[in-house]
Amino acid sequence: MTSTTKHAPWRRLGAALSAAASLALLGACVASPAQAPAAIDNSALAQPAFRPHTATYGLVYRLPKDVVDVMEAKITTPLQQHLVRMGLDAEAQTFNLPHVTVVHIHSADPTTPQKMLKALPALPPVMNGVVLKNFYTTEAAKDAGHPWWLDLGIVKTGQAYEDMMSFNTRATAAFAPLRDGPLPRVTGPVFAKMGEAGKDLVRSVGVSGVNVIKDGKELRSHNPHNTLVYSMARFTPQVQAGMNQVAADFNKVLPEGMTTSFQNVSIVELAFSGNVLREFYRINLADGSVVDVATGQKVR
Repeated sequence: MTSTTKHAPWRRLGAALSAAASLALLGACVASPAQAPAAIDNSALAQPAFRPHTATYGLVYRLPKDVVDVMEAKITTPLQQHLVRMGLDAEAQTFNLPHVTVVHIHSADPTTPQKMLKALPALPPVMNGVVLKNFYTTEAAKDAGHPWWLDLGIVKTGQAYEDMMSFNTRATAAFAPLRDGPLPRVTGPVFAKMGEAGKDLVRSVGVSGVNVIKDGKELRSHNPHNTLVYSMARFTPQVQAGMNQVAADFNKVLPEGMTTSFQNVSIVELAFSGNVLREFYRINLADGSVVDVATGQKVR
């Protein structure tokens, strides 16, 4: 996505916690991408196994404290209990900084976070009125076997959602040239089970589930969400049924979902399955200022 440490997915957070103008801007991003590495190698897509994982970097919205507090109070403990009861001990221990992804890329170049900051496209405004609602399970590709996740969706209406989608298109265009090849988790058995549209995205931008500009039009496949469980266990019918029941139970706990604001976006490092391991830069959507998270120093 899985690298694991002795942390619960929510509990061990620590202190870290229209259209025409948009398309014109998005087209400009595609026309002026970031400088590419020496070579982008797609040869892993012809292999039956997952590509070895070196490092995944991404742009994400860290979940605000108001959402984390609700999850801690109502979801974390029963989720942990469900996972342990189902024998999913690794999933119960997977470390993650709760977030909603913009885009991920794979690169063995350790300077990629700095390059991403330099290539950062035009930011969206502060996103007010983001609604997180509806827990559900999902697979990387249907019948691929693994990986799979338990997610919390985002309501796909409103200005915040539109801003989120437009920013995904800009960020995908800006960061895809920095990859060294496809994300490992969309290679091997996952790539083999993808439809042609998904395969085309993996070949051209290194990942599926993102928005791109094609023939002057924005093609949207991005599905913004928060992930609670990351798993490389086989998604057997028994596991799927058990986790679908967990999702149904949580939807009864939070039937109206949660409304919040995204005021920052962060450049981060992720594990194979997509769980965030550390944060490099936090960018303020209100004024564009940038903080180096490790030092607390403002760098822009």
